[in-house]
Amino acid sequence: MAYVREIITQGHPTLRKVAKKVTPRDLADPMFQQLIDDMFETMYAAPGIGLAAPQVDIGKRLFTIDLHDEDPDHGPFVLINPKFTVVEGEVEATEGCLSVPGMVGEMTRCERVVCTALDRDGKKLTVEGEGLFARCLQHEMDHLNGILYIDSAKNVRPAVTEEELAAAEAALAN
Repeated sequence: MAYVREIITQGHPTLRKVAKKVTPRDLADPMFQQLIDDMFETMYAAPGIGLAAPQVDIGKRLFTIDLHDEDPDHGPFVLINPKFTVVEGEVEATEGCLSVPGMVGEMTRCERVVCTALDRDGKKLTVEGEGLFARCLQHEMDHLNGILYIDSAKNVRPAVTEEELAAAEAALAN
């Protein structure tokens, strides 16, 4: 049975560490499989569209994403040991994060990305993203590298306008 884990916030040291690669031994461990289930449960409860393991105080290279409300091709996914193979274009959008609650900022990201990773069974997976899906993939990858969006976002501020509150809510579990 999956349960909701605590999401750690800015200032916690795990958020600033580069996460370690997931090994075949990790994949075979029932506790690792439980972590994946817990991450989905935590992401949905937030509610959010993405959650990286460091956000639940686990220094491993994996994240969950589910934008199925936007497009059925965008989740649910767990991406383990992800790598970008293509990054193109540039786009700026308002972004938020559960690990930096109540704040938003303007973040420049690649417009299109292709990401390869392993799924929970250790099989290779390739996902291609544009728009919100691409931003979410990049945001979660940053978490695996100890980076928070506020490190390079412009105009970081409390979310107050309807648009900002919607952006913060849409990206809550990023």
